[in-house]
Amino acid sequence: MKSIKTRVLVVVLMLGTLVNYANNANLEANLDAKTIKVAFKDAKKGHQLIIKNSAGIILHTEQVEKKGDLVKVFDFSKLENGNYTLELEKDFEIIIKSVKVKENEIIFDKTSERKIFKPVVRNQANTLMISKIAFDKKPLQVTLFFNDEVILSETVVSEAILNRVYKLDSEQKGEYKVIIRNNNRSYINQFKI
Repeated sequence: MKSIKTRVLVVVLMLGTLVNYANNANLEANLDAKTIKVAFKDAKKGHQLIIKNSAGIILHTEQVEKKGDLVKVFDFSKLENGNYTLELEKDFEIIIKSVKVKENEIIFDKTSERKIFKPVVRNQANTLMISKIAFDKKPLQVTLFFNDEVILSETVVSEAILNRVYKLDSEQKGEYKVIIRNNNRSYINQFKI
């Protein structure tokens, strides 16, 4: 009887360890030569999961359905040889993981994970505020439109943290749009005054 209790306890502990291991958001392993299991921590409903090829063409996109760690298994067997990225676009950052398909084998480089912080755009009354963490210190191009006409365009060579405040004419009521380009990406924010 004691032996059965011991076996049940061992099975429960093994199952607990397996579940804990499966929930570890850093888990990323090839299940076989053609599939890969990828995990992202702290995903929220509405975040976007995107797979792109090396030319930046989107091959797959889906919206996260629930809050928590996101674990997905992808079959890359139909993809051509080349480099691909899996990106989780969150509220203020984009987490990028890279994989390589070579001769029907998937190679995941755990050291390739990187983050891009998205610019934060806020507007209050007639003030436009743009903030961005830019550890890579790459230039940021800001273009501001009023009723579809460019009213400001500048390239900012950023420090580690970029803060810009633009005072808009309170008499100019209408549609505004700001386009921010950084890291070969564009971020668009529209607002009214």
